[in-house]
Amino acid sequence: MRLVEQFRRLESDLPGGWRSAHLRLIVGDERDSGRAAALLGPTNPGRHGKVINFWTGRRGAGVGPDGIREFLRRLDAEGIEGELELAHVQEADAAADDRRPTLADAWDTAAAALPPDWSDLYAEVELSSSDYIEPGALRLSPLNPTRPDARPLFRFRAARKFGYGASPEMVRRCLERLDEARMAGELRILNVVSDSYPAKTQGPVWYAGGKVI
Repeated sequence: MRLVEQFRRLESDLPGGWRSAHLRLIVGDERDSGRAAALLGPTNPGRHGKVINFWTGRRGAGVGPDGIREFLRRLDAEGIEGELELAHVQEADAAADDRRPTLADAWDTAAAALPPDWSDLYAEVELSSSDYIEPGALRLSPLNPTRPDARPLFRFRAARKFGYGASPEMVRRCLERLDEARMAGELRILNVVSDSYPAKTQGPVWYAGGKVI
């Protein structure tokens, strides 16, 4: 069955109040996987071998169903075959969603509580679902994040003026990208250094589990 027809069937089974849906495409021929991911590029897909994860959403929550159908038509036109699955669906709860603090809000609150002369920090963001690991890594990639274990947990450094780490503005923007994709999570500041002046270095060094971070 053509991919666009598979999507129409999955879409017809979605609950009436759905807000976003996590889709998984298992490409029939792994040699087609790279091209398939490229054609799905506007959805910010995550790819692992033959498996491509991507999202669709309504009311600004991501690429809408019409856009997904168009991308899948392009895959069909190029003869790319596969099985399309619905991995997860999020139903809309407007009142609850309006009250939920965003990760960008959490960053603003944390930054406001930092010493006024802070220079470097080490932080982490833990997402609420393992489904978010690949798309979350993509959206946080400008922060050069690391993952300490199998949890959907990303750690990163930030630097206010100079040295190693993303700027505060870049941190906030990356967290906004998670919010825009409706990826809930928790932000934690782990370490902070104030008023550092790197001398021919990239900034302070922290050790965690015997490793330099």
